[in-house]
Parts: sequence; C-alpha cells; structure tokens
Amino acid sequence: MIQFQHVSKHYPGHKALHRISFHLTPGSMTFLQGHSGAGKSTLLKLIARLEVPSQGHIVIAGQNIRRFKQRHIPYYRRTMGIVFQDPHLLHTRSVFDNVALPLIISGHFSYREIGRRVRAALDKVQLLGKEKIYPVALSGGECQRISIARAIVGKPQILLADEPTGNLDHALAQDIMRLFEQFNQVGATVLIATHDDALITAWDKPKMTLHKGQLIT
Repeated sequence: MIQFQHVSKHYPGHKALHRISFHLTPGSMTFLQGHSGAGKSTLLKLIARLEVPSQGHIVIAGQNIRRFKQRHIPYYRRTMGIVFQDPHLLHTRSVFDNVALPLIISGHFSYREIGRRVRAALDKVQLLGKEKIYPVALSGGECQRISIARAIVGKPQILLADEPTGNLDHALAQDIMRLFEQFNQVGATVLIATHDDALITAWDKPKMTLHKGQLIT
C-alpha cells in the first residue's frame, strides 16, 4: 500500500530524510517513532504529496505519486484522512462545516448524508452536540478532536496521524487510539507518528524508528 524506495528529502542547509526505504502492507497499522526533528512530519507530508522527495520514489497503491500531475493531486488526497499537529481548522466556519469540508469538496454526497456522517464522526470523538460552535470557543484538545473527526468522516483508505494525542488526556488518547484501530480493522491503512513511548508500549503494533532523518528499525 505504502512503499518508499530510497527516499531523501533535503531543505536548504538541512537533510530531513536520507535514503528511506520501507513497505507497509494494505490494512496495516504502524507507529512511526523518533525524537523531535527526526523527520516524522516530513515523511507523512511526502505520503500526502504535500512535499515532493528530493530523491527516490514513493508508491501508494501501485502508483508512483511523484509522477502525478498537479490536477491529479486533489483526487489522490481524497483517499486519505490526515491529522497533523496543527488542526488547521477554519475559524470562520462552525464545527459542522469544518468536519463536513472533505465531503463537500468531493461533491458526491447529499446534504442529508453529509449531516449523518458529520454527526457520526463527532460522536466518535465525543463532541456530538457542538456542531454549531466555532473553533475559537474550543480548547486545544477539542480542536484536535475536530481535526480527527474531519480526517475520518470520509472513511479513508489511508489514515495519517502526526502526534494525534498530544493535546489529549490519557483516557481520551486511548479512546482515539481505539477509534484508529476500528478504522484499521475495516481495512484502512493507518500510520501514526508519535514520540509518546507510553502510547506505543500500550498498543502492540509494528513500529518504525527515525533518528536524524534515517530509518533505523
């Protein structure tokens, strides 16, 4: 499902990733661990085609995404849900509108179906009933949970999460991890980047470790 072939990513004066190779099978759930600055966020951005590798190839579901034309990228991203450290919510839109955004952009859902899916996603992150509230009135943890609801509302084939439980207490973090596992159990490929050793230890899942831009396990 996700394959890196000798992938490097260089920025001016900084090598974020160096000759990374791995293969995640369809329907797998994997932790990506490493210290702050190890390259975890860069790796996820490469999968999402928010960044382009300096060297190497990235193959997702049999397609070399480096070869995508610009017009193909939005369609590609609709197959995945993405949770980054910054929730990137639209502060001029309600919680409902923020979560509904991927469904509205796709143009494939009726308003009734959008409403049903949004409420179901909010229920899963324990925020049902806050559809009309604006992000400015929410805590940091609630904003993160809204971003998780937005990521899962489209039932993606791939779910990428960058420190998804960083702003959550232990009990809610475990609830979110169980939610990710539920998506994995129905076929989604899940990759979670975190430096939370306790979270990794609590869940018996395969792990990859980055250290200074290199994959060491």
